[in-house]
Amino acid sequence: MNERVIELTDFSPKDFWGPQDIHLDLLKKLFPKIKIVARGGIVKIYGDQEILDEFEKRFDRLIKYFIRYNKIDENAIERIVMDNGPQVMNPLDNVLVHGVSGKLIKALTPNQQKLVKFVEKNDMVFAIGPAGTGKTYTGVALAVRALKNKEVKRIILTRPAVEAGENLGFLPGDMKDKLDPYMQPLYDALRDMIPPQTLDDYILKGVIQIAPLAFMRGRTLDNAFVILDEAQNTTHSQMKMFLTRMGKSAKFIITGDPGQVDLPRKVSSGLKEALYVLKDIEGIGILYLDDKDIVRHRLVKQIVNAYKRSEERPDQMSFDELKKLETK
Repeated sequence: MNERVIELTDFSPKDFWGPQDIHLDLLKKLFPKIKIVARGGIVKIYGDQEILDEFEKRFDRLIKYFIRYNKIDENAIERIVMDNGPQVMNPLDNVLVHGVSGKLIKALTPNQQKLVKFVEKNDMVFAIGPAGTGKTYTGVALAVRALKNKEVKRIILTRPAVEAGENLGFLPGDMKDKLDPYMQPLYDALRDMIPPQTLDDYILKGVIQIAPLAFMRGRTLDNAFVILDEAQNTTHSQMKMFLTRMGKSAKFIITGDPGQVDLPRKVSSGLKEALYVLKDIEGIGILYLDDKDIVRHRLVKQIVNAYKRSEERPDQMSFDELKKLETK
């Protein structure tokens, strides 16, 4: 009797097998001539060589389906396993990632769709725009898609740890405890797209890394999809350091909002300089999003526009003058 070993490495085996291993039980019924033994992420199959070859081919279809859609049920298993025709996935070209609980992650606006095309065409892309335009979220979705499609081996998400009016040193805990809340938007995006156990495994194994920009120094980032978020808060030296970390088979997305610079007044943003210096280099795409791309609450668009229109400096107004602006 022949033996084969299949290792489940890209997702949680518990989620794949379903409650009380109902999906495993179904596979055993569908393939009565082979013996299937699953222990954690290791699947051992025993039987005649010809039947094992066929099982592996069909089992691989199941794995690809589960990785893409983050879910599988008994109907899908029967359909995929028993179908003898070529497997054609539903293209749904505007869907970037099938997220947790069936959530469809899409590029929602023309500029977000343009960002997808820019990333497909260029190895380095700058996505610049105000809050709520989906720069980071779309970027993370593209990174997750690349990881699922095995176009890259890891995702690296980073931000400059600039204290936006708050002192990180007074927060409780060690360095990770202090920085994790600052990285929370990146975690939030990932949790929408990757099941919890799988995400925890990826982070534990270093497949997904979330770290302050300072931790990038000295590294060469090969076979990685790398996103630098909040790039408006980089200095000249930080931006140059980050851009030169790019290794072979890497994709870089740099996102920033010029209207939310938290650097000290006399320190210029490395993002603005980079946009000027790199504008003519082939292979680098630069995309500007605007208020029409804002996909948060309708008030966010109005808030962004209000700040854009305002030429007054509230910090130079007296309290009496501010009081006159009280809303009715």
